[in-house]
Amino acid sequence: MPEKGKKLVLVTGANKGIGFEIAKQCGEAGFHVIISGRSEAKLEEALGKLRKMNIGSDLLVMDVSDETSIERAAQKFSQLSGGLDVLVNNAGILLPDDRSLLESDPGLLKQTISTNSYGPLLVTRHFLRFMKPQGRIIMISSTGGSLSREVGGWSPAYCVSKTLLNAISRQLAYELRSRKISVNSVSPGWVRTEMGGALASRSVEKGAETPVWLATEAPESLTGRFLSDKSEIGW
Repeated sequence: MPEKGKKLVLVTGANKGIGFEIAKQCGEAGFHVIISGRSEAKLEEALGKLRKMNIGSDLLVMDVSDETSIERAAQKFSQLSGGLDVLVNNAGILLPDDRSLLESDPGLLKQTISTNSYGPLLVTRHFLRFMKPQGRIIMISSTGGSLSREVGGWSPAYCVSKTLLNAISRQLAYELRSRKISVNSVSPGWVRTEMGGALASRSVEKGAETPVWLATEAPESLTGRFLSDKSEIGW
């Protein structure tokens, strides 16, 4: 259970990679951390690492592509805490056969959007009742989803899913402005994770930097923006 007075952050897809690093850095900044993912065994392993670092933390099993799983997780969360300060929608997939919108199995695009776009929206909908005023919602996106940059020709379904996620972020920012809840999208860059690969140009620490800044230090008025390296970039 979170210590009284501590801020609470929920990070999806947090058993490894950028999600784990965001959780770790938020914990080091004084948050109580709830890490979420599909595999309880992997979450237990990640939780053990956080607790060895004396970071107050708990786990929440949740598959963001399954609304029933999200509903169950929200019900369990209600028993853990009375409020949520920050929600980081980090969970996402990039499938190995994601090479062409025309030639790939049509189900690949549907599966990718279900996890990367609808998933964050559904998590937000079900956990919104826990969000405190001045709460912060952070969507982990990608410059691959930008409509103002040249198409890179890589993982098109993934890129389309991030374009949709960005659109969802803008709409949610508008809807939640009156409740003083900010919503922003972040491109962490090409990060050396299981998804990004060993040749990626950025460390997980650098990839987590802007999401953690949004969670801890960014102005409360900052909302409806697409950010990279703590600076606004074009949608």
